[in-house]
Amino acid sequence: MTQAPDPVEGTPLIAPSSTDHPLHEQIVEACRSVYDPEIPVNIYDLGLIYTILIDAENDVNLTMTLTAPGCPVAGEMPGWLQEAVAGVAGVRTVDVELVWSPPWGMEMMSDEARLELGFM
Repeated sequence: MTQAPDPVEGTPLIAPSSTDHPLHEQIVEACRSVYDPEIPVNIYDLGLIYTILIDAENDVNLTMTLTAPGCPVAGEMPGWLQEAVAGVAGVRTVDVELVWSPPWGMEMMSDEARLELGFM
């Protein structure tokens, strides 16, 4: 078993999203339709969606995490996200990768999520 190489210093831990793609905002809205059943905030504003990559053929690759590895819906939430984004008109395919690095932290939440949860 080979060990993954250490990231090069200065390399971002989270890859940038395709924010300039015409479908980006619609995909973000689809992500916002998925909720963690234990927290009354959508997974996008919770900061669980790390990267949204959309290629020229409208194939979407999502990188996400969960609030904790022991999350009871760990096996289901990627499927919920895949289904939500697949429903966006123009999207060809959707692939969801669940990662644990970098680990999720409360600082990843949007201001709206912090307000909703009483942290602001």
